[in-house]
Formats: sequence, structure tokens, C-alpha cells
Amino acid sequence: MAGREQRTSEGVAVSARVWLLLGPGLEQDRTKGELSEAFCSAFGSASVVYSRDLVLGVEGGALTLATVDGRRVVPPAVVYARLSTPRLSTDREVTLLRHLEAMGSALLNPIESVLSCVNKFWHLQHLVLAGLPVPDTRTYVDAPLAAVIAERLPEPCVVKAVRGNRGERVFLAATAEVLRDVHGSLRDDVPVVLQEYVSFSHGRDLRVVVVDGSVVAALVRTSSDGNMKSNVHQGGSCTPCLGRYPGGEELAVRAAQALGLVVAGVDLLFTEDESFTICEVNANVSWREEMSTVAPAIVGACQARLTTGH
Repeated sequence: MAGREQRTSEGVAVSARVWLLLGPGLEQDRTKGELSEAFCSAFGSASVVYSRDLVLGVEGGALTLATVDGRRVVPPAVVYARLSTPRLSTDREVTLLRHLEAMGSALLNPIESVLSCVNKFWHLQHLVLAGLPVPDTRTYVDAPLAAVIAERLPEPCVVKAVRGNRGERVFLAATAEVLRDVHGSLRDDVPVVLQEYVSFSHGRDLRVVVVDGSVVAALVRTSSDGNMKSNVHQGGSCTPCLGRYPGGEELAVRAAQALGLVVAGVDLLFTEDESFTICEVNANVSWREEMSTVAPAIVGACQARLTTGH
């Protein structure tokens, strides 16, 4: 149902009980359109809100929220935020999430969980503490990359920027010598992680989408050119496989729970003992058009929180 609009002495108070909050950088994302339709159908057109339209404030000792044209906004009861991982800023989008939470909105994916998934090493810290399998990995703080790779590295070695998505800024260094040769060409705006290469899973992985503790979609992604990366955005193909790998699906649910995510995309690597290790967990989940169960599940998670109040 759509939220009510109330007229006050300060103008029109814009209100919807549930928001699909969309940040910048997602304009061409197909998932955005599918989610927008689902939210409009379930909660009314006022439920789709863009971060660019909001102004945060403190007035008279109280937190306020308004549109850029000055209309007061009543914070929603529940928010599902779709925020671009590479662009996510603590000074912008995270500030908005903090403001909404402080004004009483329940975030489907908590702030700390979102931040843990933005940094590829942060989420490994949580997963390891939960006793879940991940490849051996190292990163650094202020040390020069040249000094880090001077130490013994696994060969081959997967190199990833700690921030990135869709398989970008990821490559396989066949030998430590190759990495030493190219390290000066790597961007240094963020550190990289140096990760054990799981050769048995070369060119394929298992993507599992978890919503509210349940698996709602799964697919095997396969590289089409023999490359290590199987991301569809890198030219890979995918095959739906819900229910085919129950051990992997159970591990994905545990990974989402360890990070406190209600909505998660968990990427698993196949191992030789017919089990899985966790490659990474995504808070900003995309899915294929044929995975028609995901958007209704997210809407259902929001509806459940309206009913229970948390």
C-alpha cells in the first residue's frame, strides 16, 4: 500500500512506509527496473526514492529530512538500499543511511554489513571469525606493494583491488615474478588482496542469492573464453541450478548470516573435495532476468518487517 501524504503548516510531508533507495551509478542496471516495478506494485510509486533528491538536516535540536525543493519527508519504516559498490562513500550514501537509521528506519541490510562487503578483506575477517572456509589471503596497510610481494606468495596468485565489482581490477598472476614485473602499473588508490588461486574452480563459480536466510536463486557461472573470471559482465555464461548444490547453498546462508545481511549474493568456488570455499559476498546484488524469484523475495522481506516492526 502507498504511504499517506499529510499537509502540515510546513508544507507537504512526503511519506511511504517502505523505500527502495537508489544511489548514483545504477541508472543502466537492469535489476533496478525490476525492483522498481516490484516495489511500486507492492507499496506504491512513492516507495522508489533516489538519494540525489534528499537533503538531511538538524533543526531545533531534531533530525530532519526533506526533498531538494523543500518538502518535508517522513522517514519510512523499512529501507532497502541499492548502492553502487565502487562509488559508495561514507561522507555521502553512508551518511544518508545513518540519518535514516537515527530517525527510526529499519535498514534491510545494516550499515556495518554493507561496509564489510565493500572492502573485500573486511568481509573475509567476518567469515573467518565465523569459522567459514575462505582462500588464504594477505593484504597490507602502509607497506609498499613491492615489499609485500617480495615475501613468499602462492603461485599462481589472484590479485584483487579491495574495492571493485563485476570482476573488474582482478587478474591472475601466473608467478610471483610476473606480479613483481607489473606491480608498478597497479593503481595505488586502494590496496590489493593477494589470494590463493583455487585452480579446481578455474573459470566457474556458484552464485547463490540469499534473502532473509533462505536461498531464492542459484546459478553456475562459466567463463566463455577460458579466462579465470566467470562474471557475466566479463562475458561469462550462466546456468540456473537452484537445489543442485545443497552444501553450497547452506554455506551461502551461513555467510550471509555471518555478515548480518538480509539480501546477499554469495560467490562460491568449487574445490576438489566436492565442497566449496567462499570467494566473496556482495551486499549490492544483481541477478539475471530469468531469476524471477529474487525481487518478490526482497519485497516479502520488507513486508515481513512492516508486520513484525523489526
